[in-house]
Amino acid sequence: MENVVIKKRKKLNVKNLCLLIFFLVMLIVFLFSLIKVIMWIIDNNNTNDIIKKVADTYEINEKSYDNEVIINENEKDIYFDYMKLKFIDVDINKLKTFNPDTIGFIKVMGTNINYPFVQTLDNDYYLNRSYDKTYNNAGWIFLDYRNNEFNDKNTIIYGHGRINGTMFGSLKDTLKSSWQNNKDNYIIKISTEKENSIWQIFSVYKIATTSDYLETSFSDNEFESFINLIKGRSSYNFETNITNEDKVLTLSTCYNDNDKMVVHAKLIKYVQK
Repeated sequence: MENVVIKKRKKLNVKNLCLLIFFLVMLIVFLFSLIKVIMWIIDNNNTNDIIKKVADTYEINEKSYDNEVIINENEKDIYFDYMKLKFIDVDINKLKTFNPDTIGFIKVMGTNINYPFVQTLDNDYYLNRSYDKTYNNAGWIFLDYRNNEFNDKNTIIYGHGRINGTMFGSLKDTLKSSWQNNKDNYIIKISTEKENSIWQIFSVYKIATTSDYLETSFSDNEFESFINLIKGRSSYNFETNITNEDKVLTLSTCYNDNDKMVVHAKLIKYVQK
């Protein structure tokens, strides 16, 4: 009888121990998740504060110029009258007083993307640094370190796809039919210290993480293959002609843990400041 009682006690002790371990594991998971949520909220609040502070340091002016350079001026395009599109003009020197790494300003029509962007010696620093260079998992919008501003065949700008829509979070909107059905959305406007430019979107897509769209320089044959590759991936047919003479702007962000969200545009008009 005594042995039976001892065995029952051992079973109870083992069961209680398993329950205790399970409880502790769940508690650790809960606390870890809670900390991540709190940090996410703190990062978002800090990012929003910086966005507001930065907004007080610049003005976005829409301008037309007599010396505008039109790419493929004789091209028939059902979407745009290139001559009527106005540039945005931002005083980048004012923004550099806030952050000397500032290269330019980007506005993507039909999204929340309306930010100064930066460039440094690598593509890692601004993954977890805000515009004021404080640590922040929201990061900031940055130009690929390999790009010589906008002189390469493919200029790449990165940003985190924040679920609250900040940084490149609203880039996912380009996959929605409501965005795609409005032809006024197909425009990206850039202002740098040296020039203002307008780009026409010709490809948007979600893809499993890859780096084949992140090249910056090409031979003619390589560029033609590159154009065919990225146009073929688009979830929407923009019916836009691209040639070897064109320059491409690529916006890249995370769609989720396994996929990237990518937008490509071609240069259609620019003006030297």
